[in-house]
Amino acid sequence: MSVRILALVGSLRVGSHNRQLAEAAVKLAPAGAEVVLYEGLADIPFYNEDVDVEGGVPAAAAQLREAAQAADAFLLFSPEYNGTMPAVLKNAIDWLSRPYGAGAISGKPVAVIGTAFGQYGGVWAQDEARKAAGIAGGKVVEDIKLSIPGSVTRFAETHPVDDAEVAAQLTEVVTRLQGQAGDAAAA
Repeated sequence: MSVRILALVGSLRVGSHNRQLAEAAVKLAPAGAEVVLYEGLADIPFYNEDVDVEGGVPAAAAQLREAAQAADAFLLFSPEYNGTMPAVLKNAIDWLSRPYGAGAISGKPVAVIGTAFGQYGGVWAQDEARKAAGIAGGKVVEDIKLSIPGSVTRFAETHPVDDAEVAAQLTEVVTRLQGQAGDAAAA
């Protein structure tokens, strides 16, 4: 069985270390797993229930939902902005949580990882993203974690895919999420 994992990156910056981490996940995906890096989170308007009606859903939000429906699992990459997750990631989770009880994230495995400049690698933001994804209906895999501290120095001249330790950890994350998605599909 092939597993499709949708990667959502909470940083919009082209050179973002979290984006680079997601790019590495795409390259390091094991056989039978496809990690798809979602483009377009910047185009999605803030969630507004007034426009989330049949025939009124903004095209960018509808595209995110379609991509999420086609996914077997989600891998969220969160930097830490002022001690919490970025608004763009929270907004994506909000759109995926609707319609209530039947959102595109409902019942699907979700893992949250990331990197940040601080000494803890963004754990507060990642914990907040796990909380939001779980409340939104995702099946958060609490024991899949990867928080890489010191991103600005660690990845100053090395892409995460070329960092042997990070590549091994990231491969393990994707492999474990693949297993969770396979288990969920078999259930």
